[in-house]
Amino acid sequence: MTTEAAPTPSAVSGKEYQLLINGEWVPASSGETLERRYPANTDVLVATFPSATVEDTDKAIAAARAAFDSGSWAKAPARQRADVLRKVAQTIRDEMQDLARLLASEVGKPVSEAGMEVTLTADVFEYYAGLAMNIKGQAISNIVDDALGLILKEPVGVVGIITPWNFPMLLATWKIAPALATGCTIVIKPATYTPCTTFELGRIITEAGAPKGVFNVITGSGKIVGDRLASSIDVDKIAFTGSTEVGQSVMRAAASNVKKISLELGGKSPNIVFADANLQSAVIGSLFGIYLNAGQVCQAGSRLLVEESVHDQFVEMFSNFVGGMKIGDPMDPATRMGPVVSDEQLNTVETYVKAGQDEKASLILGGNRKTGDGLDKGYFFEPTIFDKVDNRMKIAQEEIFGPVLTIIPFSTPQEALKIANESMYGLAAAVWTQDIDKALKFAKNIRAGTVWINSYHTAGALGVPVMPFGGYKQSGIGRELGLEGMEMFMETKSIAIKLN
Repeated sequence: MTTEAAPTPSAVSGKEYQLLINGEWVPASSGETLERRYPANTDVLVATFPSATVEDTDKAIAAARAAFDSGSWAKAPARQRADVLRKVAQTIRDEMQDLARLLASEVGKPVSEAGMEVTLTADVFEYYAGLAMNIKGQAISNIVDDALGLILKEPVGVVGIITPWNFPMLLATWKIAPALATGCTIVIKPATYTPCTTFELGRIITEAGAPKGVFNVITGSGKIVGDRLASSIDVDKIAFTGSTEVGQSVMRAAASNVKKISLELGGKSPNIVFADANLQSAVIGSLFGIYLNAGQVCQAGSRLLVEESVHDQFVEMFSNFVGGMKIGDPMDPATRMGPVVSDEQLNTVETYVKAGQDEKASLILGGNRKTGDGLDKGYFFEPTIFDKVDNRMKIAQEEIFGPVLTIIPFSTPQEALKIANESMYGLAAAVWTQDIDKALKFAKNIRAGTVWINSYHTAGALGVPVMPFGGYKQSGIGRELGLEGMEMFMETKSIAIKLN
């Protein structure tokens, strides 16, 4: 008896979406549409969706403003908000396979990674459903005998959310779930490369019972929709994830009404391997650290610092593992790395590879577009490794956002720490060592918002929604996830009461 392998599923195609404004699905006022094609095969049209105007954006903001001011959500019982978030989590789990396939189709990430993102998305909604029932203020009663103080926590208001294309479902949820839990209303603009799963979240949240106007989805140009959201005086807060350069422009626009902002920006994260580490675990973790989502991860371990005494052994082991990775169709369960998101991103990666070669870094693997076996129709790039890189080089200092690793040897712990902190960024870092004292000393002294010890991505922000995530220096402002993530969407009010 023989069994045949199940056929590889095809990418999603032919989806059509409309804007979600005030609980209704509507076209853009201009009638213009945009399209998203499959990054692994651009012959496949994944979806078409509206190109919103300033007028459309203003309608969405007005709907969110009216919904907030009415109190239909902000003043609803906490249990009502918690129930909606739990229903959202359950629906996401029920539709996990379809959502993962859609996510893989629009981003180009392997369907196995997409499934992980969908699962984590449901976890975050469930986590904040619990916190919605636990929003507390304080009472100050013992300072003086004839006065009482109350400290209240209230929703900040209308929140404009602008999300990137690399983790379009999860990074949106890091903002959506705590905002809804606190009673805020939302206008969200997803990246034009990857709007599909945000539209699906809009459908799921609406069907779960969110009142009209509480959750609105607008798609279109960042210069039109994003700028309008950031500058509108009717928006009380902007939550943004993206590049540091765009984050700076969001800050400038948000100054119009001094709105609150939270920014999760770029990174060039150091991943430090000491000679006493479990090298096989460090190799596998470092592989995941840089090539997850084809390197299109803000906290990717793109600077790999390796102690000189194990450098050659580690690089040989790492290169062998990379050589065994399957690069190809994201729908194939065996694929470990898919394409980058777009032709523009592919060109960016190529430009950085050339810069590394011009700076005389040692290119030991990859460095080219990947072709053949049908890959010519997509945006595939080889997993790339530069060795013996100087930390002052462009490829060591600037965020490439692609499958390009820079390896930097070091000789002493002091040198490793100096190299790790010599960056404009401070988003994440990792330390591999069996010496817990050394690990914790490094964790305390590295200027980064997240530090993994003997892991990369697999613990902390991507796996534990109770842990706050965000960056030092030019990696951002504020924290997402955890209790800190709730605070970003609340105002603090002090009430002083004189007793007669």
